[in-house]
Amino acid sequence: MSDLEQLYQQIIMDHAKHPHGTGLVARDETSHQRNPVCGDEVTLTLRWDAAGDRIADVAWEGSGCSISQASASLLATLAEERAAEGEPWTPEELTALIEDFREALRSRGAIPLDEERFGDAAALSGVSKYVARVKCAMLAWVAAEDLLLRRTGVAR
Repeated sequence: MSDLEQLYQQIIMDHAKHPHGTGLVARDETSHQRNPVCGDEVTLTLRWDAAGDRIADVAWEGSGCSISQASASLLATLAEERAAEGEPWTPEELTALIEDFREALRSRGAIPLDEERFGDAAALSGVSKYVARVKCAMLAWVAAEDLLLRRTGVAR
């Protein structure tokens, strides 16, 4: 295993063991996604800014393998970082990010996730080589896409 693969594996394990963005509030509109093959589950919400046009935060709860849990944590971390920079996602920006994430994960290793754009979530690039694990990594992202579609009509 290369040094980069070891680093990516460590990032995934760290996020699985110490997840970011956990904690839903009863009033939040949620999307619940489940992988019936392995039993992974993620319930996610997008929290909107005061104007209601940008995603201020991603919160989630879930159970399952380290990949599904780390992926949800990494999505929440990306949202947190964007908000901290004063540039929370628009629905269109998050939709584009989800589409590119999906394309990379379905590429079977041909398209790596760009570290500059995806940050530590680029660690999930290796999942694309294991078709059975792609749905695990996609759960939180599909939940976000579902919420975007319900709220704004913006989704793929």
